[in-house]
Amino acid sequence: MTTTAIRLDQLTRNFASVRAVDHVSLDVPTGIIFGFLGPNGAGKTTTINLLLGLLEPTEGHIEVLGFDTRTQADEVRSRTGALLEHTGLYEQMSAEDNLEFYGRINRMPVADRSARIKELLMRIGLWDRRKERVGKWSKGMRQKLALARAMLHRPPLLLLDEPTAGLDVMAANEVRNDLATLAAREGITIFLTTHNMAEAEKLCAEVAVIRSGKLLGVGQPDRLRAQTGSPRVEIVGRGFDDPVVKALQAQPQVASVVTQNHHLIINLRGDVDIAPLISQLVGAGAQIEEVRRNQASLEEVFVKLMEEER
Repeated sequence: MTTTAIRLDQLTRNFASVRAVDHVSLDVPTGIIFGFLGPNGAGKTTTINLLLGLLEPTEGHIEVLGFDTRTQADEVRSRTGALLEHTGLYEQMSAEDNLEFYGRINRMPVADRSARIKELLMRIGLWDRRKERVGKWSKGMRQKLALARAMLHRPPLLLLDEPTAGLDVMAANEVRNDLATLAAREGITIFLTTHNMAEAEKLCAEVAVIRSGKLLGVGQPDRLRAQTGSPRVEIVGRGFDDPVVKALQAQPQVASVVTQNHHLIINLRGDVDIAPLISQLVGAGAQIEEVRRNQASLEEVFVKLMEEER
């Protein structure tokens, strides 16, 4: 079995005068949740359609599960599950009948099909509602069912295009939890497009950041944070008045200082010793309750990459 589920080599796709994907080269390892991150209009959905062989590249080459999407698109689609902008569910049918229909399309044997439908619906908490018409369900429930539908035929690769877009906070959290559980139990590769950084941070082992069709960064979230986001210290306490902040900002190892209520966030110039800064604060009369050293969030890294590209 190949260790690379998806390989993009200088992938480019033009639409008239618009270049939606611009010479993107990328390898996605098997067995992980891979996040493809970018703002609306970045080229994420176009990339999904290229991976499925629904579009042909203007330039470059794509391999999905070892198959060339130009000449072997049917093989790619038969081995891939997809959840795109439209769920593909039939709202006049029950949840069980929807899955039964898709199981037949994928030529699953009757016994295997029935067992798989029950297995997936139980995992996502919808088994007791399997006879209900899907059109009466909430958007979150329909999205959970669409996820089960994409995984029904046990594909080794799942392509998800903004799976929690438009859902409320609780519904989105349930879909994310179901996705993480199903991915862990199935052992599959998931290619997930999103502009939700918290979602990517929670789910993804590796991420790529794209803007205006161009790849800006790729790697494990911790590595991107280390490369792009400066180290920082968050201090909880009192007495962080203007003279104290100005004195900190004057230190050569300090890049910037931000105060938020009773929090002091100090962005550092590299991996420096923070003990002198803490001593300075105490000496100036600040009352310190807690000190936390951390790195920028994935969202902050994303914003910085966007600003650098702009």
